[in-house]
Amino acid sequence: MDESIIGEKMFECLIMGDSIAVGTKMFKPECTLVGKGGINSYQWVNAHITKTPFAAKTVIISLGSNDHQYVKTESELRTVRANTKADRVYWILPAIKPNIQEIVKKVAAEYGDVVLPITSLQPDKIHPSWAGYKDIAEKTK
Repeated sequence: MDESIIGEKMFECLIMGDSIAVGTKMFKPECTLVGKGGINSYQWVNAHITKTPFAAKTVIISLGSNDHQYVKTESELRTVRANTKADRVYWILPAIKPNIQEIVKKVAAEYGDVVLPITSLQPDKIHPSWAGYKDIAEKTK
């Protein structure tokens, strides 16, 4: 990774996104979190994207679950990914919204990133169960 493009601070691990990102942080305490429950892709981009890219050896992104018809998800996720510099990027696949799932897969594929489906869900059928979060943590080592 070109250290000159990331400024003075490079993270080992960075988790970015929504409540699923917040939950993932609980199982990856070594990571830095830039996330908030309930946030959609548009809100996240407008709150966090600056001229300095997010940089880390490992980046985990969870966005899209809170997007609705007025969010231009593909454009927002492309903005997130274009402003992310990492050795390895993982996308947590939303458990809902098949159209959003396809967008996440498409953007990830274009960058050679890894897409992680949620393997075990809470009763709300949206968030990972504790086993689901543990699985994500294991697969992002």
